[in-house]
Amino acid sequence: MIRKVLRTALISLGITAFVPFGLIASQSPQGVLATGKTLDFTQILARNPAEAPASTPAAHSVLMRDGYGLQVRSFDTGLGPLIILLHGSGWNGLQFMELAPRLAGNVVVPDLRGHGALPGRRGDVNYIGQLEDDLADLITAKAKPGQQVVLLGHSSGGGLAVRFAGGEHGNLVDKAVLLAPFIKYDAATVRPNSGGWARPLTRRLIGLTMLNGVGISALNHLTAIEFNMPQAVLEGPLGDLATTSYSYRMNRSFSPRADYGRDVAALPEFLLVVGSEDEAFVAEAFEPVMQALTDKGSYKTIAGVGHLDLVDNAATLKAIKGFLDDL
Repeated sequence: MIRKVLRTALISLGITAFVPFGLIASQSPQGVLATGKTLDFTQILARNPAEAPASTPAAHSVLMRDGYGLQVRSFDTGLGPLIILLHGSGWNGLQFMELAPRLAGNVVVPDLRGHGALPGRRGDVNYIGQLEDDLADLITAKAKPGQQVVLLGHSSGGGLAVRFAGGEHGNLVDKAVLLAPFIKYDAATVRPNSGGWARPLTRRLIGLTMLNGVGISALNHLTAIEFNMPQAVLEGPLGDLATTSYSYRMNRSFSPRADYGRDVAALPEFLLVVGSEDEAFVAEAFEPVMQALTDKGSYKTIAGVGHLDLVDNAATLKAIKGFLDDL
């Protein structure tokens, strides 16, 4: 009888253990997508920052705790806070080359680990939460004594700012600016697959999440999400800087935690700006979702502006300057 019970238990355990591995194995990356509906890159392609290198300072390395040289561009635009600009998924710090010099303060623009010209391992980090540790190291390296610190993030970069606020280093930040931030895939603010930009490998994500739930992280390097980067970008002068997929651990590191409400509630005073025509997110949903979790936010919707164009819009700059005027 005991042997029968043990055998049944072992069979049940084996079946249970097989489920996450089966889910992971059942789905593979497709490679570069570049098809169908995605974000509107029209203005970015027309601007082409590769044609205006004179306004772009050279990147320099800031050493992280593991010896990795994080690539950073700095704009010292006078007295003011340390402002760290966090780019969105798939791109790099060049996203902010028009906005950065227009902000007052010590403005620092990193290519987040896994991105840009010297990514380390493109689309990957060493462990979940490493982007937060990198930001803490960057703040420590760049902040002057008594200087206030602002995180300004767009899209997934905004999600990273929210995650940072809710993590162990959250006390390092005094204010946050969130430009159309990613909150969570099933939040009311997010359109399906971020408007066609993202292709999550859903079965893989479920399987890897199950494994991580029991402490197994050996497969966290596997690709978990791909991005629909237009062919015109990939074939353009900066196409080699694009990052078209993320590992499971990068995907987890670049957004608020599963219980995103706790991260949102931990935010310092913040400004949230979104375009009314955002293709990835539901503009009118941000304020009710965030206000239910915290009273520290102020909100601005820019009429007629899409997801990517928001960063360089004049009304966005005006809103940011007004928010940061007292720092």
